[in-house]
Formats: sequence, C-alpha cells, structure tokens
Amino acid sequence: MISIVGTWRLVRAEAFDANGKPQPAPYGGAPIGRVMFTSSGRMMAMTGDGRQAHAGQVREYNTYGGTYTFNGTRLSTRVDCCSNPAYMGTEQVREVGHEGGLMVLRPPVRPYAGRPPELRVLYWEKISDVDG
Repeated sequence: MISIVGTWRLVRAEAFDANGKPQPAPYGGAPIGRVMFTSSGRMMAMTGDGRQAHAGQVREYNTYGGTYTFNGTRLSTRVDCCSNPAYMGTEQVREVGHEGGLMVLRPPVRPYAGRPPELRVLYWEKISDVDG
C-alpha cells in the first residue's frame, strides 16, 4: 500500500456531471490547495481558487481537519474542525488512486459553491514526506 503520510499540493482539478460529461474546471481553473496527513492519524486540508479577489466576488474555499483512516483505496475523515459548519462531526469519504506519481482523490458527487452536483477529481503532488 502506498503511504499518504506527508504534505501534498493540489496541482489539477477536474469536474464531471452525474453522467460523466466534463464540466468547467473547479476553482476557476486555478486551484490552490494543501493536504497533510500524519502517521498518528490526523489530517487537514485546504482547497480554493487562486484567482485575484474582487469585491463582491463569490469564491470557492474550503478547509477541514480531523482524524482519518486509510485502507489503500478509501480515505475516511471524521471532521472536528472546518470552515463549513455543515461538515462538523461528519465523515468525509474519498476514493484514492494514484496516476503518474500523483495522488488522486475523488469525493462523492455533490453540489459545490452554487454549482449543480458534480464529481470532482483532485490531483495532488507530494511535496514533503515530513510527518506533521
């Protein structure tokens, strides 16, 4: 099993509708993000758009953290801190794969920032093996 422990940088994000049709790129096509996993079972993540902010502009930004379990293909996080109160105390599940040296996370289909429900595919590059 490939270890996810360390710090990862979001390098690409894709979106698809429930029928698999490609949708506009999440985060305005300029994703930024970090996710960190410790060997003691804690994680924290931040994703957002990397665009220049303008007054009154709706931007996509999300953070959460908590304890996690990982079985090699499924990541499950029990959220105990977050920017969206609706996540507090929930279990966030991601399917995990690897492509070309990148970790690929697939959250369940759901709406994001006023968009219709979609499947997102997030590609992460490991930038540090440091544990926490």
